[in-house]
Amino acid sequence: MEFGDVVTAVASLVVAYMLLFSVLLGIMIPLNSTWGPDIAMIVSVFVASLIVGYMFAGKINEDSKRGAIWRIVVLSTVMLTLFTMALFTNPYVGVIVEEELTNMFSTGEWTTLDWLAYSQMLMLLIVAMGIVFYLVFSFVGLYVGSMLRGSKKD
Repeated sequence: MEFGDVVTAVASLVVAYMLLFSVLLGIMIPLNSTWGPDIAMIVSVFVASLIVGYMFAGKINEDSKRGAIWRIVVLSTVMLTLFTMALFTNPYVGVIVEEELTNMFSTGEWTTLDWLAYSQMLMLLIVAMGIVFYLVFSFVGLYVGSMLRGSKKD
């Protein structure tokens, strides 16, 4: 699988992920579920990976299957991690983080250093969990998607 094919597969995966995530998040938010964004992220990564694995099955099966899948997985994980980190540039996220941290740790007054430390820790936790979920579910989705279609040699 050439680098151009990997980039095309990653672009397709990211676009499919964003579309699915937007739809699923729109469904989950009215349900008032705190797990809604997490469920939407996991399902959309898996389904988008299934679609891309099915679409690029011929190219994935040409070379080493695991090698081609890992190249797509690593590059797409980098892209999706950048999108996850960009979430924290939204000004509303700061208000949500402040409210959640105040509810969790309402023992006393918060200093500026406390806010900085806990908000950065929360961002790192969300990004680390996202990386693990992106790696696992995109690998499984791409592998299963490429198995569904089979190779062109058959």
